[in-house]
Amino acid sequence: MKKNFLIKVLFIFLFYPNLSMSNDLTLGKEVAESICAACHGVDGRAASGGNSALVPNIFAQNKDYLVVKLKDYKSGKINHPQMTLIAQMLTDDQILNVSEWYSRISVELKLPE
Repeated sequence: MKKNFLIKVLFIFLFYPNLSMSNDLTLGKEVAESICAACHGVDGRAASGGNSALVPNIFAQNKDYLVVKLKDYKSGKINHPQMTLIAQMLTDDQILNVSEWYSRISVELKLPE
């Protein structure tokens, strides 16, 4: 009985590795609203007009890319006066959640006619 339970638990963690990671969109939105919105906007479209060298658009960006970049800012691997300080305030769960939030924003592309 105990062996079956352990096999089931192991199966879950092997085939669903992201279950242990926090990907809460509600918490991600809260971080976006309270910390990121001033520059990037809650919707990820940079308040400065977007996609500039100073404040890039981050909506619909790949979640893993955002996580790596935020952790690089947090560790000092990437140094930026504002982003380094902001990233150092975030917990790893907050980084996962806010990255999930911005990655889930969908984009509708319209080709010119």
